[in-house]
Amino acid sequence: MTGPGPGSAPGANARRAQVLLWVVPALWSSNYLIARASEGVIGPHLLALGRWVLAILLLLPFTWAVLARAEAREAVRREWPQMLALGALGMWVCGAFVYLGGHTTSSNNIALIYAATPIAIVYAGSRLLHEPMSRAQWVGGGLALAGVLFVISRGEPRTLLEVRFTVGDGWIVVAAVCWAAYSVLLKHWPSALPPLARLVAIATGGVLVLVPFTALEAWLQPGPPLGAAALGLVVVAALVPGVISYGAYSYLQRELGASRTALMMYLAPLYAALGGWTVLGEPPRWYHAVGAVLILPSIWLATRRAPAGASQ
Repeated sequence: MTGPGPGSAPGANARRAQVLLWVVPALWSSNYLIARASEGVIGPHLLALGRWVLAILLLLPFTWAVLARAEAREAVRREWPQMLALGALGMWVCGAFVYLGGHTTSSNNIALIYAATPIAIVYAGSRLLHEPMSRAQWVGGGLALAGVLFVISRGEPRTLLEVRFTVGDGWIVVAAVCWAAYSVLLKHWPSALPPLARLVAIATGGVLVLVPFTALEAWLQPGPPLGAAALGLVVVAALVPGVISYGAYSYLQRELGASRTALMMYLAPLYAALGGWTVLGEPPRWYHAVGAVLILPSIWLATRRAPAGASQ
């Protein structure tokens, strides 16, 4: 994920990206479980800070040689305002705010709020980034959204009108909006750095933003003493929804564009159902099957490369 090597073929990169498109949402959805598990174990900002400090330490052995080059240092000097902004959006808001919201809202509400972000990213991608989307791809995105809403409503769409939002949902709304902004700006601001080296630079910007807010959190609302459970959450958050997911997301955006990459988020409810079956022994319900029938072929349709001159 550090960029194509001398012998890399564009076709091989595209095929690798198509595979990752189906894998990354399964890894990403773990962050919602971490958010719920962190209550009473570790403070939201401390968890986000620990997650990205550890992620940087894990990535440095693989990226130091690139970052030490004169051209990379010049790129960081030139792009640091963008990296600081992306770090604030992707690592602070989309980290600590999700953990804050996860304490007082349900996973269904989180899924419902985040269901709007892929369509927002697709719209922004087509208008601001000029990424072509055919009518078939728009239809695929719409059907995938319908499938997600069907799963969230558990087969009773009228229940969506009965959703009651909490304070925690406000944190998730802000995080969802900032995730859409992060996704579009990540593509809108091209970088001279390869994906993983750029992720280290962005994460460093996020850590710089997180430090004062973590200190403020510790002063105003001291959390419990750090124990094995807290450290375990930090490690899992750094590895799964951190290094692996963010690195793969940057790679996918480079290969597929912001619009098509965003649609992978619609796979999260299906992976969450499978995870609940595997980890908690909760078998999927009939509405998961209906949602899968709508979502899976729609994602395939919506993530195909749009032909040149496709209708928008």
